[in-house]
Amino acid sequence: MKTIQYYFSPKSPWTYFGHERLLSLAKSHGASVEPKPTDLGKIFPISGGLPLDKRPPQRQAYRINELKRWSRYLNLPLNIHPKFFPVDETDASLMIAATIKDSNTEGALNLSGNLLRAVWVEDRDIANADTLVQVADESGLHGTALYAGRQAGADLYEQYTQEATELQVFGAPWYIYKGEPFWGQDRLDFLERALAD
Repeated sequence: MKTIQYYFSPKSPWTYFGHERLLSLAKSHGASVEPKPTDLGKIFPISGGLPLDKRPPQRQAYRINELKRWSRYLNLPLNIHPKFFPVDETDASLMIAATIKDSNTEGALNLSGNLLRAVWVEDRDIANADTLVQVADESGLHGTALYAGRQAGADLYEQYTQEATELQVFGAPWYIYKGEPFWGQDRLDFLERALAD
C-alpha cells in the first residue's frame, strides 16, 4: 500500500490550499494518507523559521501576493486577512490527534479540512471551544466528547512534532513518500509524479 505521511498545521493557509488536492491525488493513485498535526511553534525556532509577525515587512507583503495568486489559480475562496489569525491551534490539533488515536483516520482528515476552512473561509475562531465542538459535529464526529477528551491526543501530537523535528521538517504542509520529502502544496505535482512511478 502506498502511504503518504502528512505533517501539517490546521491554521496554515498553504495546508488549506493543498488539503483536498492531496486527498484527491492519493485516492487516484490508491495511496493512503497518514495525517500528523505538528506544532510549528516548536519547529520554527530550531529550523531558522520565524512566526509571521516576526518576519520582515517585505516578506509579509509578498506572502499576501502569493496567497491571492494561489487563491485565484486554484479557484479556492480565501479570506486574505481572516478575523481569527494568528490563532492558537493547540486544541484543534489535539482533537485531530485524538481522532487518529481512536483509529479514525478518515474522520481526522475530514476534521482537518473543516478546521482549515473555518479559519480561511468562514472567519471562525478555532481556539474557541464552542467553535471546535461545532466543527467536529459538522465533520461527523461527537464534538462535545471529542473536545472534552482532546488531551488523549497529547502524546500523539508530541510524537508527531518530535518526528517532524527528526525528519528536518521546517514548514507546512510537508509530505513524505518513500522517504522523500515534499514541502508545500506547490510540490503536489512532484508528489503525484512520485506516486505514479
